[in-house]
Amino acid sequence: MPKQIYLAIFLAAGAWAQTPAASIQVPTIGVIDFYGVRKTALDKIRKTLAVKVGDPLPASKSDVEERIDDISGVTSSHLEAVCCEAGKIILYVGLEETGAPHFDIREEPEGDSKLPDAVFTEYRRFLDSFGDAARRGVSARDQTKGYALSADALAREIQEKFPELVTQNIAEIREVLRSSYDEEQRAAAAYLASYNPKKVEALSDLQLALRDSDPGVRGVASEGLTGLMVYARLNPDGELKIAPTWFIEMLNSLSWSDRTYAMKALDLLTEDRDAAVIDTLRERALPALVEMSRWQTPQHALPAFILTGRIAGFNDPQIHDAWAKGQREAVIGAAQAKKKTR
Repeated sequence: MPKQIYLAIFLAAGAWAQTPAASIQVPTIGVIDFYGVRKTALDKIRKTLAVKVGDPLPASKSDVEERIDDISGVTSSHLEAVCCEAGKIILYVGLEETGAPHFDIREEPEGDSKLPDAVFTEYRRFLDSFGDAARRGVSARDQTKGYALSADALAREIQEKFPELVTQNIAEIREVLRSSYDEEQRAAAAYLASYNPKKVEALSDLQLALRDSDPGVRGVASEGLTGLMVYARLNPDGELKIAPTWFIEMLNSLSWSDRTYAMKALDLLTEDRDAAVIDTLRERALPALVEMSRWQTPQHALPAFILTGRIAGFNDPQIHDAWAKGQREAVIGAAQAKKKTR
């Protein structure tokens, strides 16, 4: 998903900055959930947060984050507002505690490289068509070629030009991805990189972008890698091998959106129950998955619950049956018992 549209989701949800509360209509909080909380008392976090369900979002997220950062044992925090539960905002409060697993991202680049004007113009033309299609409810896409092709005729027509455009400008695209200070340019480069006909090169570039300093760029890279996963599954004898390592690490990210994209990718990567992937997932990220499986918003908790169920050794029908019956804790307990016995 292009970064501008990716960000628009959260803007529409009421993601907020430093704008004075009096000048905007502040959304109301319907749900508050947490992640990264292992040792810190939840009551202390709630008190420091100083907002509750039914309140408007705080006027300044950075002010709240700074207060939470001052809690003993907390190294960093992150608030993310997501749409929507019964027309109200879901507020996620993420913590990274001292000694907790850490998702390592790259430092922000400082170079001034930019995509060629013709390339960036075509990318922006695609964004416009994609946005128009989304407003009309057209969101389906085909990823069987390893990159996205929209169900919308105009958006698809532009996307079908990207492989040749990328081939002609791959050096500039890779340079921007690695060195440009401009996050919009890097997001465009990451999106275009997925259309590189040389799949192994595309994989390398997108894995790099998955650790970009900007969460929007990481989201674009994750979407691109998902397309490559679809292609790799359809071409199992090819040279494209996608390791789960960085996606597993992303489950411990301070960013809610990182975690969401990671779960989507890992759903594909664990469908065949590869023992090595399941073992690594269990050892590196089970506490994060357990925590997210308990989230109050069902569509956000279910992906983590599915991965937790696979760790526990259940098949997908058993996992969905347990979910439907409200047996979250039974599946979580089974997954935790698996870890203890290994």
